[in-house]
Amino acid sequence: MDMNAGVSSRINLMRIVLISGIVFVHVPYDPSNSPFLGLNGLIDWLRVFLGDSLFRIGVPCLSAISGYLLFRRGFEGFSYGKTLRTKATTVLVPFLLWNLAFLAFVFLAQKVGIGFGYLPDVANATPREIATLAFALEGWPINLPLYFLRDLLLCLVLSPILAFLVLRYPRATLLVFFAYAVLPVPNGIFLKKSILFGFSSGIAIALHRVDVGAVDRYASQISAAVVAAALLLSVALFLVGPDFPVWLEILRAMTALSGIVGAWALSDLLLRTRLGTRLSKGGGLSFWIFCAHYPLLVGLWMVWNRVGIDHYVAFYFAAPLLTITILVITHAIVQRSLPGLHALLTGSRSGARKPISNTAHDVRYSTPQR
Repeated sequence: MDMNAGVSSRINLMRIVLISGIVFVHVPYDPSNSPFLGLNGLIDWLRVFLGDSLFRIGVPCLSAISGYLLFRRGFEGFSYGKTLRTKATTVLVPFLLWNLAFLAFVFLAQKVGIGFGYLPDVANATPREIATLAFALEGWPINLPLYFLRDLLLCLVLSPILAFLVLRYPRATLLVFFAYAVLPVPNGIFLKKSILFGFSSGIAIALHRVDVGAVDRYASQISAAVVAAALLLSVALFLVGPDFPVWLEILRAMTALSGIVGAWALSDLLLRTRLGTRLSKGGGLSFWIFCAHYPLLVGLWMVWNRVGIDHYVAFYFAAPLLTITILVITHAIVQRSLPGLHALLTGSRSGARKPISNTAHDVRYSTPQR
């Protein structure tokens, strides 16, 4: 099943919008600035809405995109060996480069007394702890959002099995994976359970030739419904948090999964705008922002605390905008001046010439929302 230009543009648009939103999810804060203290009134609720509700749809949506792209030509057009070789370049190599570079930077910084309290103690970590921070073997990588790439690699390894299951038993398979994602059951080999459901949903859409444009006539209603659900969820989270009961965690997981359909519907509306059309041509920029935003946010947080400005709300809104601006500029510079390095860091996502590539993010420094 070949993609037309409209589907390709919508996928690119979804990536850049969702990943930019995820930057807001990962803005660092300390306990004294927790939004659940309610010290800033409506602004704290807005932080919960953006960071703990609305933009939680990012991970399952990006997972669904990856599964869909992998099997968009059908099961007969899928080559497992070629897939693994390709993904070693487009997923594994960028994961290792970004994560190991940040790990080395944190180690050197902590050796001279910088960064303690903001990041894991790398300087005094055991070899086993270092291995996990470097390769996410048993837990979260040092560059926390990269857990997505780690779990995506697991899905890719399992992709023939997942494809067989959703091809032969689609309803039962997706129901089991949905229950796994939303119920309080052990994660097993995955760090983020929703990735398995999202990836498998994308495979199912591709293999069963689902008409991805069928929801467009209801795009406004679907988008409004998902945003309304996120609004209601954020009110409950704000009133109950920071410790959520099981029923509320289940609702939060279900709302995030509903975002797969909601984000796709919203992309139809956004693509009709001039800004949406421009964003749909971002290419490798979204991947660059995804991989680099967390280290930059932590660095800005350290500088902010060193300066001693006591207005966290200003930091909350300024840091994501400054981070995205810096990353847009640095991406353009590296892409133009160091194309070889750019290709390695982005998995050969070169921009508008390759509008689609097969991949596509939860963190806070003190109380990470994993």
